[in-house]
Formats: sequence, structure tokens, C-alpha cells
Amino acid sequence: MTNERTLKRPEVLAPAGTLEKLKTAIHYGADAVYIGGNAYGLRSRAGNFTKEDMIEGVAFANEHGAKVYVAANMVTHEGNQEGAGDFFREIRDVGISAVIVSDPALIEICAAEAPGLPIHLSTQASATNYETLEFWKNEGLERVVLAREVSMDEVAEIRKNTDVEIEAFIHGAMCISYSGRCTLSNHMSMRDANRGGCSQSCRWKYELYDMPFGAERTSLTDKGEVEEEFSMSAVDMAMIQHIPELIQNGVDSFKIEGRMKSIHYVSTVANVYKKAVDTYMEDPENYECKQEWIDELWKVAQRELSTGFYYHVPTDEEQLFGERRKIPQYKFIGEVMAYDSETKVATIRQRNHFSVGDEIEFYGPGFNHFHQTVEVMYNEEDESIDRAPNPMMILTMPVEKPVAVGDMIRKKK
Repeated sequence: MTNERTLKRPEVLAPAGTLEKLKTAIHYGADAVYIGGNAYGLRSRAGNFTKEDMIEGVAFANEHGAKVYVAANMVTHEGNQEGAGDFFREIRDVGISAVIVSDPALIEICAAEAPGLPIHLSTQASATNYETLEFWKNEGLERVVLAREVSMDEVAEIRKNTDVEIEAFIHGAMCISYSGRCTLSNHMSMRDANRGGCSQSCRWKYELYDMPFGAERTSLTDKGEVEEEFSMSAVDMAMIQHIPELIQNGVDSFKIEGRMKSIHYVSTVANVYKKAVDTYMEDPENYECKQEWIDELWKVAQRELSTGFYYHVPTDEEQLFGERRKIPQYKFIGEVMAYDSETKVATIRQRNHFSVGDEIEFYGPGFNHFHQTVEVMYNEEDESIDRAPNPMMILTMPVEKPVAVGDMIRKKK
């Protein structure tokens, strides 16, 4: 049963590390995207956006009724704040809908020097209770991204006691540390994770040693007690089977992690959650999570999936300490650039190698999926070829069903 409170349609918020990913996410159903600028973010190795990229991205989003947020959630040290006022004014003036910040210094600078730019509190600030949300509301913030460590019961309690907008992660990678505030990367690679340089040291593989006092250390791997090298990373989050509870408990924005991930990932995950939200809002009483949605998410999974902290504190079952189950992944091989409805021929830009005889899958927004076997294909000189080996090469091939510009193609590895 739904709550008596009127259900609010949540925003599907997708990551966009580049302009291409921004357009892909919105094309596949995202109501909003979050990006990084050239400063103050935590993904220095993502594509990140120049001012010109932001202008084009905001224009594209506006055309499609979507919003663009900028993550500026680094922890600043002395001197890092220099130029922040200019940065915030610039992104405000190009039409960014909000900035996501964790450092109080940057929050104060943004509020003072870029009035009119809404501020959202980053998950890096570890907001886990409604009193914290009320504090930031009094500081002028409109939305808080909850810490990933918040349980579903706590989400419900927070919503009962505050009207601040709630944004919560619902899919993607989980950090082994508390809301991402980790210094392991600083020690292992001299890169500051809280200033955009995380090297994901927790996901490296390590050898374990038995080191009793006064004795020579012994490798547990060599002794066969550990089947493979040790790591400290968490499995990924997937809340696709819990959409009703998230909506009923008043989550305003469903956040997908992954600014550094591919357009294959962004398109697939945004598509799934948009479909799930649409389906629930159309008929909450008869809503069911479809197996095809779950299967779709596994096609882009990089690790095993769990519900994070929503229903219990993760156990060793949600950590990747040793041997890992092989994830059945698909390979992204191309995208549709044009389609001739009379000849039923698609023009395709290749993204990964594939050949005649391969079984491939076309997919587009709204679950317009179908499989076919590659019977024949042609290069730009209209010569028949038996494989497409060159990155970004343009080719044509007949397709069994209509496709559209922006549709994606993949095959099982």
C-alpha cells in the first residue's frame, strides 16, 4: 500500500563525465545529470567540462527538459579556495541548476559570491540524520545528498522530520570508507582522494601474511589459505528491486554513481531506472519489478550487486575480500548514426571489434531491444567486410527491425 502522503515523482539523476555522456544520459531518460568542472571536483580523471562544454550541455538539457548540476565537492586546503567565487559565478551564469558542495568554506563562498545558484550538500559531508538536514536548510541549502551509510528506516525518519529535498544513491560503486572520506590513496600513491585524485587503492590486490610476534612472516597465499590476492573493496549497489520504498519514503532524487563510466553503462542504467519509476508512478498498487530490468543491469555490472546499507550493515558477503564470482558482461560495440527506413540499413559507428556471424543486441530508450546475427556489413567505400576492427570506423549493415539515431549495440563477451 502507498502512504497517505501524495507520492512525488523522483528525479532520475545520472552521471555525466563528458559532454557525450551528458547527451546520452538525457536521451536515455535521465531527468538531470551531474558533471564536473575543471576545478573543485572529486573526479580529476573524468573528462570534466570546460565553460564551452557546459554551455552546450545546458542548452541540450534545456531542450529536453532536464537539469545540469556541477559537483564541486572536494575538501579544500589552504589556498584551494582561491578563484572559487569566479568559478561559481561562471557556472551560475551559464545556467547550471545547482552546485553540489561538501566543504563549508566553498559553501560560504558560493552563497556570498554567486547568489542565486542553488547549493546541494554532497554525500561527502556524511549527512545521516534530520537534524543535520535542518542545519543545512538554515544555512540556505535546498537539497542534501544523504550518506551512503543511511538505512531505509533512517530515510523514512528523516523525511518525516524535514522538508529539505533528499537525494540518495540508488546504483553504482560503493566506497570502502565512510562516505568516501578516505586517505588510503594518499598513502599508497600520494594522490589525495578528497581533492580529486583517488587511485582506488582499496580495489588493488594484496598478499596477506601471517606475522606472529618474533617469527618470520609467512604468505597465506603461498600456503593455500587464501585462493587469490586480498582486496578491500565493496560490491556495487543496485536498488532496482526497492523502487516503491524509496519513493514512499520521500526520496526526491535517485542518484546513479559513475561519472567515469562508459556511455554503455550510463545509457543502460538510466534507461532501467527511468522505466521503473515511470511504471511505478503510472500504477503504484500493481507495480512489480520486472526481471528484464534486473537482467539489464547485470549486462553492465562490474562487480556483484547488493543493497548497500539500506537494510543492514554490510557483511563479508558484500565485500570483495578474496575470490570473485565472474560477472557475465556484455561488450559495447557500436552506436546507430543513421537509419534508412526504405532500405532498412543502419549506419553504425564502431566502438569495439565485432565480426560477421556475431549475435548482437540493439537497444534504445524505453526498452526497444532486439537481437540479430550479423549477416553482412560494408565499410565507407561500400565494400563488403567480414569484421569491424578499427575504433570509431563507420560501417553500414541491414537490420531486422527499425532503429533510431542514438540506439546502442552490444554483444556478449
